[in-house]
Amino acid sequence: MRQLLNWFLVAAMAALAVSAVRADPSDIAAASRSVVRVVVFPASGGDTPIGHGSGIVVAPDKILTNAHVVSEEEYDGAIRVVIVPSDGGEAITAEIIDRSPRNDLALIALNDGKRLTPATFYSGPVGDGSDVFAIGYPGGVDIAQGLNMSDVLRPQAPVKTRGNVSAGRSAKEFETILHTAAIGGGNSGGPLVDACGRVLGVNSFGSISDGSDAEFFFAVAQREAVAFLRQNNVGIRSVDSECLSRADLSRAEAERAAAEKARIEEENRLAESARTKSFGEARRQAEYDIIESRDNRLMLTVILILLALGAAGTSWQLLERERRDHAKLAGGSAAALVVAAFLTWFTRPGFDEVDTRTRTTLSETADPAAPAKVARAGKMTCVIDRSRSRITVSDTADVPFEWTDTGCVNTRTQYVETNGLWTRTFVPNNEAQVSIISFEPDSSTYRIERHLLGAEAMQKAREARSQYDVKSCSTDPAMLEKVTSMNLAVRQLLPQQPNELLVFNCN
Repeated sequence: MRQLLNWFLVAAMAALAVSAVRADPSDIAAASRSVVRVVVFPASGGDTPIGHGSGIVVAPDKILTNAHVVSEEEYDGAIRVVIVPSDGGEAITAEIIDRSPRNDLALIALNDGKRLTPATFYSGPVGDGSDVFAIGYPGGVDIAQGLNMSDVLRPQAPVKTRGNVSAGRSAKEFETILHTAAIGGGNSGGPLVDACGRVLGVNSFGSISDGSDAEFFFAVAQREAVAFLRQNNVGIRSVDSECLSRADLSRAEAERAAAEKARIEEENRLAESARTKSFGEARRQAEYDIIESRDNRLMLTVILILLALGAAGTSWQLLERERRDHAKLAGGSAAALVVAAFLTWFTRPGFDEVDTRTRTTLSETADPAAPAKVARAGKMTCVIDRSRSRITVSDTADVPFEWTDTGCVNTRTQYVETNGLWTRTFVPNNEAQVSIISFEPDSSTYRIERHLLGAEAMQKAREARSQYDVKSCSTDPAMLEKVTSMNLAVRQLLPQQPNELLVFNCN
């Protein structure tokens, strides 16, 4: 029994290790940017909170949370709400837009034109046993850390806990997700996310344990949340692509590269076979042509000699009849025919011309091994290749793309080339992400490597970008050097691995 137990523990630890590969801390950290603390104060005044929970940024100025977090009935009186971002910025006053007690959801709007980074929802199926993470602000952690009221109102990283989904056990009143990622008082309204940081649901409540039983937790399913947001005219970021770990993607890319290598080798083999076959056929045809030409020349030579003999005989007869003028003409014709016969004989093609004729024939026909010509410039449409992409926050719509051989994209953005790969780094002012975009003309492959950064890292990236004025296309070496320097300056500030990789095939 002890040996069996030990084996079970080893197997369980191995399973956990394999599962751990799927979750990337940088993705969970990126998801945390869209988690806020929701602090409740009495409307009558006073600086002492009477409650708090968590929330999810669903639009730059909108927060989704649980209805019970901002319920006046919960606090026996009117309340006011303050939102504390997890990353950068100060506390923001907010107004409750709508509450849905039926499925425990509420929508809050930020005041003063403040904007935060929205979360991305996952709209695909959630598999049984999937890794999930609860992100939020459990009050027990605040108490254990000894935080005071002023600490609570300052931006702080939320707490992340990990668990698994137990599918098929939804609450009866509305659709929920049962999971084992621990949550406590204060987590209410925070997100339950997958291993790529996409929102699966809104943490709401848990089972009650007396200490002798396991605890389980429930999140309002994203379908409930999305329907509630649509009722309030709030559009969300949503993706339906499976969460692939970098290990999964690397393995798939290695398999793709191996398959591509095998395909190229097979094409080369077939092309070489086609070349060999074409050369053999062309050589045989050249030999046949030369033999036929030699035979024709031989026959023509014989005919010319016979005609010359006939002309000579006629000249002799004319001389005997003393018709000298006509005899001279016949004799001249005989001589000309003899010369023509000699020329025909000595200009016969030799077999040493076989190779020359073979090469000429092959040069006048298409090489069966020649690669297809790649369109290197013009307007294209780039379509996502899901098998080569790691999609975490972006939609996968087709990308219109106009390319020139000088690296000018869409007539306005200059890329720079290194070893056949043209690259440009983008640092937007209004989004918390940095994108490294590249294009490979030989394969017509368009790639986006997207890094999701916090407020401090984004500020550094924007400062690095602002050192270079590269707003238009130009082949001026000085301008190209600026683009290269900007790419390098921003890249040095980025993590080694992007949060998202999008690969497009362009036609």
